[in-house]
Amino acid sequence: MTRWSDDDQYADVDAYFARRAELVVSVGTRLEPGDTVLDLACADGRLAEFLAPYGIGYRGLDSVPAVVAQARAHGIEAEVGDLNDYVPPEPVTATLCFRAIYYSRDRAAFFRRVAGYTTGKLVFDLNPRQYPLATIREELGTAGFASVDVRPLFAPQRVKLPRVAGAALRALERSGPLAGLALRYRFTYVVAASR
Repeated sequence: MTRWSDDDQYADVDAYFARRAELVVSVGTRLEPGDTVLDLACADGRLAEFLAPYGIGYRGLDSVPAVVAQARAHGIEAEVGDLNDYVPPEPVTATLCFRAIYYSRDRAAFFRRVAGYTTGKLVFDLNPRQYPLATIREELGTAGFASVDVRPLFAPQRVKLPRVAGAALRALERSGPLAGLALRYRFTYVVAASR
């Protein structure tokens, strides 16, 4: 049986997911209580726990039946499916795709499909060393997303930082040129493409 646990993937799972949830809500068009998200490649659905305090409804999708079962065992609404083909039964306010954008077989087609069922925004992380930001912006615009907001995310996954170091990294995220320099070597952007 395939087992996935976010606890095994992140050194400080609570801090990492709290930060991710904060950015999902705030980057681009702000999510409000009662809004719904679809989390593509949701793994065990741990993000649901961190979006709940914001009043955000959560639905997950993953291609691995065993991890979907894990999510369901924790009371999370999740189903098995391929992010390349999936269309939810009803529109969602936001679609999320963290650590998984590279699973899309045709990124431009993926963006168009997501735009068809997303009423608010698409939020995903992007490695700028792997995908040029200008190309991503163009593909999102062509797919019908009118606004693209980008925010650096300097939250290490494998290292638990002392509180002071975490605060310093968050300050670095807002530093403009220094953040751009850091992104040449490490870390990711959070991209929010709004309708």
